[in-house]
Amino acid sequence: MNKAETQLKREGQRSREIFERAEKVLVGGVNSPVRAFRSVGGDPLVIDHANGQHLYDADGNELLDYVCSWGAIILGHANPAIAEAVAHQARRGTSFGVTTELELELAMLISKAIPFLEKIRFVSSGTEATMSAVRLARGITKRDFIVKFEGCYHGHADSFLSRAGSGLATLGIAECPGVPQVLAELTLNVPFNDLQAVEKAFSAHKGKIAAVIVEPIAANMGVVLPEPGFLKGLREIAHRNGALLIVDEVITGLRLRNGSAQELLGIEGDLTTLGKVIGGGVPVAAYGGYAELMNHVAPLGPVYQAGTLAGNPLAMRAGIAALKQLTKPGLYERMTQLAERLVSGLRVELSAVGIPAQINAIGSVATVFFTPGPVRNYADARRSDTKRYARFFREMLPRGIFLAPSQFEAVFLSAAHTAGDIDRTLAAAREALQSIAAEPA
Repeated sequence: MNKAETQLKREGQRSREIFERAEKVLVGGVNSPVRAFRSVGGDPLVIDHANGQHLYDADGNELLDYVCSWGAIILGHANPAIAEAVAHQARRGTSFGVTTELELELAMLISKAIPFLEKIRFVSSGTEATMSAVRLARGITKRDFIVKFEGCYHGHADSFLSRAGSGLATLGIAECPGVPQVLAELTLNVPFNDLQAVEKAFSAHKGKIAAVIVEPIAANMGVVLPEPGFLKGLREIAHRNGALLIVDEVITGLRLRNGSAQELLGIEGDLTTLGKVIGGGVPVAAYGGYAELMNHVAPLGPVYQAGTLAGNPLAMRAGIAALKQLTKPGLYERMTQLAERLVSGLRVELSAVGIPAQINAIGSVATVFFTPGPVRNYADARRSDTKRYARFFREMLPRGIFLAPSQFEAVFLSAAHTAGDIDRTLAAAREALQSIAAEPA
């Protein structure tokens, strides 16, 4: 154990005590599985507060944050405009259960950034958004099957919990107990970046597939980029067979640009889901698309979906305050430049110590895969050395760098990160990788 680890252990007493109490009343001591650090080992973090690019745990340790609430915190923690907007709304009321003008304002900001979203419905989580979009597709097409991709994660609705990424990949859960077999059979899993497999699925289930759902840039098996022609091919196959294309941008929407990743990649989904960034760190998500499709949703149509806290005024205020700042000139370009500096530096450090790894990256999002071969799908990602990633995570944490506690997640930068932060991270990575490389094989 190095000096940094000893220091962190000594200073982690309050966090450990809180977590031990939490285990008695919270399942696993957490409210989302990856937070338990089961795949990386060590004590889970217990955060007290955050500011800018930093987290502060219950023992007062400062951590440079590259998780950013799994991508939601694009402007940095405790962003002054967002904090003031939420405080202002809290004084006016936190929930009404009826419509406010705030919902219209946030919807207009989203449709301005993503013009092909003609109509939008707000919900409270990404899972609600994807679940509702699939229900809508099934209602419109009068079909039951959906096609999804191995390693892509679309939330924890029953239809999505087979061969999924994110926490399921982290914990090694291939199939989830509690999902009825009859429902699981309606989900057809195929490899990401494999159009031939998609064609075979449609051939085997002629006239039965309602939709294809896909992350345009997979980020829940780690970052995996679509190969040229893959997304356009999906749209063509779906439409040729009378199905819809649902593009899940809960992570990528407004993360890579002030708009959708679809526009960046030259496609348009029939339905799109959004989350994370659009709430400014407050729980909110949305699904939307062409008006003729969205008009099938109640009260205009028979496809039912509702929520007491949907369009919650706190979330709407936070989202409005966030999206208004995303139009700042150079904001995305600066984040991308910092990310590129981080990625290139990590490649140099990995090469210097001879540790085989791949880094997949786009914009302000990246993943270091500890595997010698390229990663273009879930099978490739699963070949990663998860024990080595866990070691890297544990080496970086006591040096004050918080990475995703899973090989199968992404690193996120925020607008609050600086060039100095990148230099500090690379210096920590150099020490961490040298320590790992010095270990016996």
